[in-house]
Amino acid sequence: MSDPAAPAPARRRLSADERRRQLVAIGLAKIVETPIQDLSMDDIAAEAGISRGLLFHYFPTKTDYYLACIAAAGRRMLRTTAPDESRPGPEQVETTTRLMVEQIERRRDFYLALVHGHGVGDPRVSEVMDSVRDGSTARVMAALEVPERQRDVVRAWWAYTEDRALTWSAVPTGERPVSVSELVEECVAALHALLSIRA
Repeated sequence: MSDPAAPAPARRRLSADERRRQLVAIGLAKIVETPIQDLSMDDIAAEAGISRGLLFHYFPTKTDYYLACIAAAGRRMLRTTAPDESRPGPEQVETTTRLMVEQIERRRDFYLALVHGHGVGDPRVSEVMDSVRDGSTARVMAALEVPERQRDVVRAWWAYTEDRALTWSAVPTGERPVSVSELVEECVAALHALLSIRA
């Protein structure tokens, strides 16, 4: 049985990078349910066990903190929509398209904020969305061995797929005109049709 009089073990002091990662992780967990512009910096600091002033030592402004969280969300989005690269190319494209549609459905409000910059009036928000599209475009091009001259076609197709997913997910589940499988099938067919025009 432990001695109640014994001192509590000392908490290890986090490095600056570790503290930033901790704060961003807290923000990521919270923006699942809370619009990023509504995050309370006091709540973030309290959960991290630091003062509000120290939080602003790591992130000088609220916008800096929000942007760090959004950038982390973009990286997570790319990770969670990654296909198994050992599978055939067409299967990889179907998988990454389905994962993106499902992610947009689950996090529709947040995705809209990424696409349109809602809540954080900073052009760097759109840079995060651009990085997601660039990564997704490169993924499809590699899977299908699409030539570089058709990069713009694939990138435009991703914007089309995002718009389809956003429109589809805005409709109540029981009223949607197509299932997620049918939507993915239509989007993938559109990609192949576009690529064939400029083959």
